[in-house]
Amino acid sequence: MGCGFVGALFNRGGFKPRQKPVPSLPAAKSHNSIKNTSNPAARSHNSVKNPSSKNPKRRRGSSGEMKFLESSKSANPPPKQGRKPLPKPTLANPRSSTSSSKNSSLNSTSGLSQVTNVANTRRLRREPTFTSSEMSMNVAVREKPSINGTLYRASSGNTMLLGHLGNTRQSRKENPTANNVKTLEYHLTAGARKPSEFGNIYRGPMNKLDPEALKSMGNENYKKGRFEDALALYNQAIALDSSKASYYSNRSAALIGLGRLIEAVFDCRVAIKIEPSYHRAHQRLAGLYIRLGEAEKGLYHYKHSGPKADTKDISQAQALKIHLSRCNEAQKQRNWNELLKESRATISLGADSAPQVYAMQTEALLELRRHQEAYSAIKKGPDFGIDFCTQFFGSDCSARLLAIWSRVYMATGRFEDAVTTAHSAARLDPSDEVTKIAKRARALASARSNGNQLFKASKFSQACIAYSEGLEHEPFNSVLLCNRAACRSKLGQFEKAVEDCTAALYLQPSYTKARQRRADCYVKLERWEASIQDYEVLTQETPRDEDIDRALYVAQVQLKKQQSEDLSEMKLSTNLVQISS
Repeated sequence: MGCGFVGALFNRGGFKPRQKPVPSLPAAKSHNSIKNTSNPAARSHNSVKNPSSKNPKRRRGSSGEMKFLESSKSANPPPKQGRKPLPKPTLANPRSSTSSSKNSSLNSTSGLSQVTNVANTRRLRREPTFTSSEMSMNVAVREKPSINGTLYRASSGNTMLLGHLGNTRQSRKENPTANNVKTLEYHLTAGARKPSEFGNIYRGPMNKLDPEALKSMGNENYKKGRFEDALALYNQAIALDSSKASYYSNRSAALIGLGRLIEAVFDCRVAIKIEPSYHRAHQRLAGLYIRLGEAEKGLYHYKHSGPKADTKDISQAQALKIHLSRCNEAQKQRNWNELLKESRATISLGADSAPQVYAMQTEALLELRRHQEAYSAIKKGPDFGIDFCTQFFGSDCSARLLAIWSRVYMATGRFEDAVTTAHSAARLDPSDEVTKIAKRARALASARSNGNQLFKASKFSQACIAYSEGLEHEPFNSVLLCNRAACRSKLGQFEKAVEDCTAALYLQPSYTKARQRRADCYVKLERWEASIQDYEVLTQETPRDEDIDRALYVAQVQLKKQQSEDLSEMKLSTNLVQISS
């Protein structure tokens, strides 16, 4: 009987319809009865019952079942068409019924419980396991044993069950499974979207980012002086669309605000390459060239700025060109005073970020033996980094700049830094001038090191000789002069020590150690007025120094004592003159 029923059921869908109508199933009162719906997704695999499950309270049959079987037998079977017999469907995850033993419709549908929709079961097997990151809701289903040993489904926590995972009782008028599938598709689609890489700027899919909106946001940050934020937004706009000249021009403005002028030049060049008639980019690039000391290039781009060009800017560029020419001429003639004057004029005309102009000014001050001013001058210059300078100005200019820095380090006693910088300059430009500077730096570093070791060993005469050897390479080095003065002071050569300290102070007026050493030598020579002058300067440079305050007090007392003795001697000599007369 079961096989006939199965065959009748499977023959219904694939071949021509029956000639006699099949009686409808009796109305099932149980919530586990199978619903005849057109939507296969609404059928739950939970409705499939294991026929071999044992239930002592199970009934053997019902009148509805007998009527259905009789009608199935009486129905004319479809004609055979030589088809192969259908394979017997296998049951997946058979489960026991959860209905009560008093429910009479359970036995009436026991025959139907052997039938399962294989396609629907396989579809359910292939359904993905949804995680919390893919869905906005969690679906949790678990099985709990009931009192009579059967299983029933329950949800864990405050979760919403999907239609095909929860209770099988559903209304015929609604299709909650279809609604749940739509909900799943929505959440899966939303979860599959990748977040934006610019999370702190714009949260959304990459394909929805608008480079124009990013540029506008960058403009707002630029107006508020937030150059770093503006630069980040312009970078994002360029990453999305690198064909817009305005993006590069605006980014150059942000770089100018950050003091990164050479990088701004590169961006302006790209903008002009994309759009050759971009007047704003030409004007901005011209201003950058003026600040970097490139007057010729600045004039060229001012002329291509169209209505953006200003006659005042053009006149300034022309004047700058004249002063730069004078600087180069004075440097060739080694006219250091003229070079100092013209370089300062060039900086005041707008070349405030030209490293080569600051190098010329520093060189003039070094040659004029104004080392302290030279150090201050080069410190005021731009610090672009040697790589950017080489890329923009060339290796020769970068090597010359490094050589000037090496000379400044030597003048201020930073001999190790001088050696390192000179070697870097020689790698960029191994010219004779740079090589001589590197050799001089090594000689001074060696002389200072040897002299210090001998001085610590109390070998003052040999230490004095070592410092003198260094001074042969650079006679006006304040550090070596001050160190030699210390040796001469230990040897009792106070006059020579004073001479060395005076020479060091001429090179560096704020050289505290040299001034203090000279004041001590004045004390040894009992030149109280001179020592008091140095000590008073030291109290201003190093306030609240007890040693200096004490030395100043002693010098003042000794001066008064000397003056009183001189006064008494003057009175005594006057009395002697009167007696003799």
